[in-house]
Amino acid sequence: MKLKDKVAIIAGGSRGIGKAIAKAFIEEGARVAIAARSKDVMESTIMELKPQGEIIGIPADISKREDVQNLVERTFKHYGTLDILVNVAGVQAPIGTLMEVDIQEWIDNIHINLIGTVLCCKEALPYMIAKRRGKIINFSGGGATSPRPNFSAYASSKAAIVRFTETLAMEVRNWGIDVNAIAPGAVNTRMLEEIIKAGDKSGGKELLDALERKQNGGTPPELAAELAVFLASEDSNGLTGRLISAVWDDWKNFDKNINDIINSSLYTLRRIDGNNFIETKS
Repeated sequence: MKLKDKVAIIAGGSRGIGKAIAKAFIEEGARVAIAARSKDVMESTIMELKPQGEIIGIPADISKREDVQNLVERTFKHYGTLDILVNVAGVQAPIGTLMEVDIQEWIDNIHINLIGTVLCCKEALPYMIAKRRGKIINFSGGGATSPRPNFSAYASSKAAIVRFTETLAMEVRNWGIDVNAIAPGAVNTRMLEEIIKAGDKSGGKELLDALERKQNGGTPPELAAELAVFLASEDSNGLTGRLISAVWDDWKNFDKNINDIINSSLYTLRRIDGNNFIETKS
């Protein structure tokens, strides 16, 4: 088992990708704490996964520091250690052009997606630094590496998470802590239904793509969960500060060339400027 006896917090672990990660971690021997705002959904997930291994649930709004402090403290008190943090919790709304969306809803998105991720990292890090090892996995998403009209809050928060991941990785690498981000692909979660419900506000291409994914199926959440297992395990030791696509990147072979990746600009946010990074034609 790749995660035997490791303790993991999964913020947003009650449904969708987070639930798939919780299941995969348990199957690999991890002891898991999931956090979510919906107590009913969280308890349903615990009932489903508990026969497979150790799992607890702690209600938390990750945009509130006191909730995050309680989450980390209760997890440590219950399991006696903390090895892995996965930040998958997030929201997509508001959907629409900047001129038409509710600005407070836009700000709330940043508080949940970005600030929530930052708070979870800040509260978990002292436990990892004390052990001089740890794994942090953040989640990027659509709009992080290319423009996504009508989803400006979500895209901005996810792009910020990537740069935050890269920066934090440099700050904590001397303590043996690896920090990476996952781009999970177009997974059919409740966010898909939000796009469809928003109709024309989503934009023509987004809506058509969403309708097609609903009919034909999207990227399975288990793919991101498999990547999360790799990043949480010792197989990825030393790989840090990277944004990795579950769908497009050859991460199943990363363990063979981690040093080469770290000594390059691969899988990072960067600007093609003809100086530091030069675009070449194939």
